[in-house]
Amino acid sequence: MENETTVFLEDEAPANSQNYKERYGGTLVDSIIGEPSVLIPMLASDASSHEIAGLIYEGLVKYDTDLSVIGSLAESWDISSDNLTITFHLRHRVKWTDSIEFTAWDVLYGYQTIISDKTPSAYKGDYLEVASAEVLDNYTFRVTYKRPFASALTSWGNLVVLPKHLIEGTDITKSPLTRQPIGLGPYKLEKWVSGQELVLVANDDYYEGRPYIDKYVYRIIPDQATTFLEAKAGNVDITSLTPIQFSRQTESIQFKAKYNKYRYPLFNYTYLGFNLKHPFFKDKSVRQAIAHAIDKQEMVDVVLFGLGVEATGPYVPNTWPYNPNIKAYEYNISKSKAMLERAGWVDNDGDGIIEKDGLPFDFTILTNMGNTSRLKTATILQWRLKQVGINVHIRAVEWSTFLNEFINKRRFDAVVMGWSIGLDPDQYDIWHSSKTAEHEFNFVSYANSEVDKLLEEGRITLDVEKRKAIYYQVQDILAEDLPYIFLYVPDSLVMLNKKIKGIKPSPIGIGYNQRQWFIVE
Repeated sequence: MENETTVFLEDEAPANSQNYKERYGGTLVDSIIGEPSVLIPMLASDASSHEIAGLIYEGLVKYDTDLSVIGSLAESWDISSDNLTITFHLRHRVKWTDSIEFTAWDVLYGYQTIISDKTPSAYKGDYLEVASAEVLDNYTFRVTYKRPFASALTSWGNLVVLPKHLIEGTDITKSPLTRQPIGLGPYKLEKWVSGQELVLVANDDYYEGRPYIDKYVYRIIPDQATTFLEAKAGNVDITSLTPIQFSRQTESIQFKAKYNKYRYPLFNYTYLGFNLKHPFFKDKSVRQAIAHAIDKQEMVDVVLFGLGVEATGPYVPNTWPYNPNIKAYEYNISKSKAMLERAGWVDNDGDGIIEKDGLPFDFTILTNMGNTSRLKTATILQWRLKQVGINVHIRAVEWSTFLNEFINKRRFDAVVMGWSIGLDPDQYDIWHSSKTAEHEFNFVSYANSEVDKLLEEGRITLDVEKRKAIYYQVQDILAEDLPYIFLYVPDSLVMLNKKIKGIKPSPIGIGYNQRQWFIVE
């Protein structure tokens, strides 16, 4: 990672640097737009599920604030000289929240579960690289790979640690743990009221010591404007802000007296994704023409209020795999119209809408309800594409319905969505042609044999400079094929009640040390 910084605004640095004494107690109220789909990490594909599961489950390893890999459930590990075998030495006396001891058998069972054909997990590709996995004793787990695998160590996070004693012999998709998880993390689920809230309580037996805050409540509020009003009223302690809220609606003396604002780089991008099986979007030149009709800087200025940058590919600027020299599609209405005409799209009847083979160029952009930025993005796209004779409808759908009924079932023309990306550049699960089945992440049905080859090569290349060259090539091809039009990279914008202390901004944000937050009323 290069040039990543955390920027804190207002007066939160002095507020959090005072010598407040850590204390136990209190309740922190957070908010999520969409209800979690499932609280078993290997089955989850949405951000809400992963965020909450991240407080309930633990992995063998995790990232430190300097982006290095450190132990979590694994105290240490040994890597063989040929980089094929990792031997994890696990912590002793770690307990599941039902008081049963965690052992290496839980890791092995989780691994066997995720690679099973019966498990609908979008993440199993990483674990299919494993040649063998074995338990040496209750606290030693060894895994050997078929070939060098760049993400080998980091893949052993919380996706593959399951309570064997509760799931063995059952269908994981029907397990009570999908809604009543038993974990190893700093919090455990107390209750889940569908459509309203999830309440987590501190795990007294957490191996690193129980968190200071007694309860962590996630309120399900499907609209950012409502969430902001609830936060200002004191009913929500922490929430993400829209750019207009961050820039214009949080400047009052009253707000500054009660809340801090944080802004930091986000490993995330927003995009317009095409269903490549839709007859309008099978033609690459049409997708390229649409790209020339879009003013990305306008979106950064209008949607983000300048709090972000233009996106050009699937990596964010100032990270080592980001290619700054890929093909650009400048905003050019005349060029867009000319390209569409060459592709056979012409306004023959003078109604302002281009047609081909008697069909008007008319399609729907689908996005999720409650996300103001995505709705604004879709509206700008609608306006800009109208200038080249394309008629666009916008449909916003509740999150779980959006995911389960439209994305997973491929029932869409185009979508405005965002990806939160990992720190490792491997994006095999998003772009490889083998990942197009239901519940997989390549839901736009992108298939390019050269990209497949490069993604496969990137996974087994350990040399950083060689990997960098590989992912530069991937970005070059994606820029030519345009399965997505990459729109912008937003900054993370967060407001936090000043009663919450212990926050330490870092290159990976502010949430990494939630166990150490405490409340001073």
